[in-house]
Amino acid sequence: METLPHEKGFHISWEQIHRDARALAWRLENISPKGSWKAVVAVTRGGMVPAMVVARELDLRVVETISVKSYDHQVQSEAKILKSPAEVYIGNGDGILIVDDLVDTGKTFHTIRRLYPKAHYAAVYAKPLGKDSLDTFITEVSQDTWIFFPWDMALQYVAPYKGEG
Repeated sequence: METLPHEKGFHISWEQIHRDARALAWRLENISPKGSWKAVVAVTRGGMVPAMVVARELDLRVVETISVKSYDHQVQSEAKILKSPAEVYIGNGDGILIVDDLVDTGKTFHTIRRLYPKAHYAAVYAKPLGKDSLDTFITEVSQDTWIFFPWDMALQYVAPYKGEG
């Protein structure tokens, strides 16, 4: 029997993603080119929250987005760029941070890297198959772990484990 995503799930709270994104910013500060980054590009949608935290921590005012679709619900497909960042800020990516919440297989970052080869690619969480597409990450999880981010979840009642007594 195959494991369902929720059976090997890693649930991330708002507090945890904030802490981990701050840790990513601190790591990125120490490797910035010429003392500071020029801009942050968030990979939408998942990269928007960590990119905002990174931008705040590193005092970056230019925040752009790149929209890439590589999932249809929980099924991964070929990465397709739907919207690119403004070229006036990004160029070939030199001095630019491209931030996502998670790298899974690396397809998204490999697709973006063809456009912006000199950018620095960072994610908060990384799976083994995607690590080679990254320059920096904070936490590695196994390939078969499904990460549940707080923006995908809602609080709800859960029945007691032992049942009603």
